[in-house]
Amino acid sequence: MTRAPFVTGNWKMHKTVSESLALIDGLLAETEAMTGVEVGVAPPFTALFAVGKRIGNTKLRLCAQNVHFEAHGAFTGEVSAAMLADCGVRYVIIGHSERRTLFGEADEGCQKKVGAVLGAGMRPILCVGETLAERDGGKALSVVTRQINAGLADVSSDKAAEVVVAYEPVWAIGTGRTATPAQAQEVHAHLRSVLTEKFGADFADQVRIQYGGSVKPENASELFGQKDIDGGLIGGASLKQDTFLAIVRGARA
Repeated sequence: MTRAPFVTGNWKMHKTVSESLALIDGLLAETEAMTGVEVGVAPPFTALFAVGKRIGNTKLRLCAQNVHFEAHGAFTGEVSAAMLADCGVRYVIIGHSERRTLFGEADEGCQKKVGAVLGAGMRPILCVGETLAERDGGKALSVVTRQINAGLADVSSDKAAEVVVAYEPVWAIGTGRTATPAQAQEVHAHLRSVLTEKFGADFADQVRIQYGGSVKPENASELFGQKDIDGGLIGGASLKQDTFLAIVRGARA
């Protein structure tokens, strides 16, 4: 089947509310006329509500960078799935490598977050990926297999098509290094085979698998042209309107 590519801009800890809205206005000027690609933006929590109001009836999809798996409680500094849904969030990034490495997030927590997001009527973007040491040690495929199986352990087949997976080799994030299209495709194809074992071929074929890791306008078309790569999870390059839009065009091509 043909899967519509999905390009998501992860703004990380950048952009005030006013800066976020300025970038959104620039993106809307072009994305509203685009077809053949879904585009999402993940601003910081402080800008979610304002950005959600601005893009509510547009083609842009509001995404969140994180979520807590509990519905409510004494969890200072955390945000629940219901709170995100109330802001108009459609997708939630889970298990980003920075969350795993800097904040100690583990597979079990990612599993709970996936369940919370689906339960609130949103869609998870589950991130998986290996470190440089793991790749050099020949463990890349085993690492991503463990991460995806753990993260989706409680997802039923009827919910599989609502899941997005993002393969982000940790060694290629913010380093300027990028997995070659062949390297990326190898892991993406492996991930789809894992999804096939878990959900069956029909459901697995519907799951979009994004690539994240130093994607630039210069390499976007070749990366996104691979059989099992369905768009990208874009970090730093999503902070500039022209650069991000060029990457989105690469996904359309």
